[in-house]
Amino acid sequence: MDYPVRTPRQLASILAAFRKQRGLSQAELAQRLGITQQALSELEREPQTASTTRVMQYCAMLGVEMVFRDYEDVAEASSKSTPKARW
Repeated sequence: MDYPVRTPRQLASILAAFRKQRGLSQAELAQRLGITQQALSELEREPQTASTTRVMQYCAMLGVEMVFRDYEDVAEASSKSTPKARW
């Protein structure tokens, strides 16, 4: 399933949700990443303050990936797959 992210707030929610889905506490994931629980908490609250490398490490540790799509491609694909009503 895809989870579109257009704001830091959305990213924060998604990161925390993936961690919780994997059954990990902030302290457990922080230890695996080699950072403090406080640093991980800040990353989840304000991901825009973290480096891209740190966010990617976080994602890799949870087995998720970032995918970039062009809005226009998504809109075009959506319009092609939506059945049209015939009157």
